[in-house]
Amino acid sequence: MAKSQLEVLSALDNAKTQLYHFTAIVIAGMGFFTDAYDLFCISIVTKLLGRIYYPPLPNSKYVSKPGILPPGVSAAVTGVALVGTLFGQLFFGWLGDKLGRKKVYGLTLLLMIFCSLASGLSFGHHAKGTMATLCFFRFWLGFGIGGDYPLSATIMSEYANKKTRGSFIAAVFAMQGFGILTGGIVGLVVSAAFEHGIKVYPYNNKINPELSLPPRADYVWRIILMFGAVPAAMTYYWRMKMPETARYTALIAKNAKKAAEDMAQVLNVEFDPEEAKLEKFVEEPSNQYGLFTKEFLHRHGLHLLGTATCWFLLDISFYSQNLFQKNVFTAIGWLPPAANMSGIQEVYKLSRAQTLIALCGTVPGYWVTVIFIDKIGRWVIQIQGFFFMTVFMFALGIPFNHWLHHKVPFIIMYSLTFFFANFGPNATTFVLPAEIFPARLRSTCHGISAAAGKAGAIVGAFGFLYSSEPSQKSKDDPYYNPGIGVRYSLIVLGFISLLGMVFTFLVPEPNGKSLEELSGENEDDSIDAVEESTQDKQGAYNRTIPA
Repeated sequence: MAKSQLEVLSALDNAKTQLYHFTAIVIAGMGFFTDAYDLFCISIVTKLLGRIYYPPLPNSKYVSKPGILPPGVSAAVTGVALVGTLFGQLFFGWLGDKLGRKKVYGLTLLLMIFCSLASGLSFGHHAKGTMATLCFFRFWLGFGIGGDYPLSATIMSEYANKKTRGSFIAAVFAMQGFGILTGGIVGLVVSAAFEHGIKVYPYNNKINPELSLPPRADYVWRIILMFGAVPAAMTYYWRMKMPETARYTALIAKNAKKAAEDMAQVLNVEFDPEEAKLEKFVEEPSNQYGLFTKEFLHRHGLHLLGTATCWFLLDISFYSQNLFQKNVFTAIGWLPPAANMSGIQEVYKLSRAQTLIALCGTVPGYWVTVIFIDKIGRWVIQIQGFFFMTVFMFALGIPFNHWLHHKVPFIIMYSLTFFFANFGPNATTFVLPAEIFPARLRSTCHGISAAAGKAGAIVGAFGFLYSSEPSQKSKDDPYYNPGIGVRYSLIVLGFISLLGMVFTFLVPEPNGKSLEELSGENEDDSIDAVEESTQDKQGAYNRTIPA
């Protein structure tokens, strides 16, 4: 039996869209802008790292292939931030439910600022030392990024009204697209500036291969990584000015007066604290059970399985494509051979490719989701997104040899996989866990779901690194064993997307419902309520019987 909602929570659910909604979107969204920039900018500098710290030996048969990191180093540099993100999502998700969303929110941002700067200042007398330092700081950078996922999603869901809640949460996540786009743009600007100021030569010049990599090229990757601290630093003050969410203050901290005061300032409306009503509300059995209980398993076990598994499957595909775009573009010949470019030119061309894909596929997909998520629902968007990802993966992979001679159509279709990932599960897997779980477990469950996603990203990052290698040893990169090639890797990703459609059926549709209605927190399980409900039903039945 549903019971009446607290006045302050009902006001939030039914509030008209106001300035504070957009302020919250920008403040939370800038965190995600930074997250995406920091996670994906590494993909445009890994080949430069290979040229600087692991140049081909003069007598090696791979002397014509500069810019290749040994597999262990490449896996570590690319994947260590994802590992840190996974642990950060679990830790800060739990901490957000224990200490409050706001108290933890600033800590994650400080960690991101410091580690972005420290990543660019990585040091060491030898290549191994520099890479170890870089990996150390990128792990903790990822740890801070991980905290942003459950906290931003939970804060936005608890601030939003039920009519446009999906759009607001999706808009926060959509800032990730701008972060990826900015990573490409910063790479373009920095590499173009260095190339303009320094005369460089292709690696296969007739004078000396070392002329393709002037000493100052080391600054390029450092500046690109350090830029991630800028948007985070710009947001810190405003993030600290945000009040704690009313749902945390009332339902978890059990401070009805403080919740009413905070929301009165936000909504410019006075509220009755309703302390007696809140006390009864939080004592109901539906507001008492914990995460590791049979009651949670009964109410939300399948929901958590659905959100976590869908995010896991989605990120295998999404991060494989994003982190290893350079492998795909090289395989189809869209990028020139590495030997025909200088190190800085290679950064420029990789940045250009990332910018074009983000501009044409990634960013539009996010914002189409923002427009339609509250009109057609989360469930439909997730299903159709997985469906079209499957279709385009198969369309790219099965006739892969055909696309070697038709590069522009390939790039268009490849961009469409990003479009439907973002107008699809990449957005909805972020939105859904912030809506369907109880307030006292919301940040924790979102952190678990997000961590499952990052586990998928790690599988994608490490798996695609090796699987995308050509199957013929003679064409292989140094130190790498033969893989299944880009073609079959794309087909495998198609099957993974197909499996994501299946697990979407475990997730409910939250569209148009309050958070308490979705989580079951407004169910009155008391004996008096049940007896009262039974008496009401009996009375209604008696009134239908003629005397």
